[in-house]
Amino acid sequence: MADSVTTGPRSVRDASEPADESGSAAAPEAPRARGSLRRRLGGGVVFLVLGLLFVLPWGTLFAFGVDWPFPVFLAGTVLFAAGLVSFPYLMAAGHGKRHDDRASRIADTMLGVVWVLFTWSVVGGLAHLVLMTVGLGGVGPARAVAVAVAVVSAALLGWGHHEAMRVPRVRRQDVTLPRLGAGLDGTRVVVLTDTHYGPIDRARWSARVTEVVNTLDADVVIHAGDIADGTAERRREQSAPLGAVRARHARVYVTGNHEYYSGAEGWLDRMGELGWELLRNSHVIVERGGDRLVVAGVDDVTAESSGLAGHRADLRDALAGTDQDQPVLLVAHQPKFVATSAAAGVDLQISGHTHGGQIWPFHYLVRVDQPVVSGLSHHGERTHLYTSRGTGFWGPPFRVFAPSEITLLTLRAA
Repeated sequence: MADSVTTGPRSVRDASEPADESGSAAAPEAPRARGSLRRRLGGGVVFLVLGLLFVLPWGTLFAFGVDWPFPVFLAGTVLFAAGLVSFPYLMAAGHGKRHDDRASRIADTMLGVVWVLFTWSVVGGLAHLVLMTVGLGGVGPARAVAVAVAVVSAALLGWGHHEAMRVPRVRRQDVTLPRLGAGLDGTRVVVLTDTHYGPIDRARWSARVTEVVNTLDADVVIHAGDIADGTAERRREQSAPLGAVRARHARVYVTGNHEYYSGAEGWLDRMGELGWELLRNSHVIVERGGDRLVVAGVDDVTAESSGLAGHRADLRDALAGTDQDQPVLLVAHQPKFVATSAAAGVDLQISGHTHGGQIWPFHYLVRVDQPVVSGLSHHGERTHLYTSRGTGFWGPPFRVFAPSEITLLTLRAA
């Protein structure tokens, strides 16, 4: 690590600066106070949301009109109180400077469980209100709602965990590109994204994903970013099977936002070591049957704020030197880059990032930030966007109504 260098004096006061009664320059209290206020407000919002996530399910299951025997109420209260108190510490240990994988596994699982319980507690609460409006209030209906919320949540969590941990199904999609030459008709593009190798060791899962990819006879294989949570060295075993992925013409990789939390340079080195082409605002040409396809890629849109020199999303650089009459397939991790792609006349953008929402109904929140949550969409006069639901999962090891996918796109000439 480079030594810290001080380039100037610690304190220099201009003659025009106001001084306090002791003759010292007045400190810029107002900006510091505003920053401190914002941090306190932000922390308050986080704790309010966290409280709601735990308190509403606790109330639905153990407190709001259910009148369980005291030992049941006490056990439920102790369980939820312990979760509420321990969760912030486990998250800090797992995702903070310590990077404790065990703490991360527990915290992430708790987050998934409490989110599902919260969601169905809201649904149950609305159902209970309807029952009360038709004169069916009292202990019996309240207990029926509590039991229903518990049963539905348990079933969805069990199924969702299975969906998260399984090898993804192959999702097949034809994409017609009017500028695609006849020689490129039928080009097979396999998309992996959001593998999120992380605290749960999924080396065997990664190997099985590679086996599936290699059955698809791909011309091009894409990894569209968010490869892992953790450094390349820490997730080395889980990423190793990517070296065995086969493609007839190219294997290409772009960074996602999570690379910039996990040592982006290390992951670029690792993917290069595994034989993948790094598309950092650059492109490769795929030629087939006498026709050409530009396969370009850009850094994630968060790259410029990462502090890493030269990291940024730059479509102009990515397409520099290309023939403007040739069709362009662009890999950009986040769907919202499509506004730039459409303005530049890109034929097809391939993205991930959204996970399809991962755990229902989170996709409504994703939609606030991104133009598309999953699937094929059309933007501007020419540009198609394919948004994958992702191959792995982030954080909570659950996928509810948002299955993972290995995507096979078959490009078709008009």
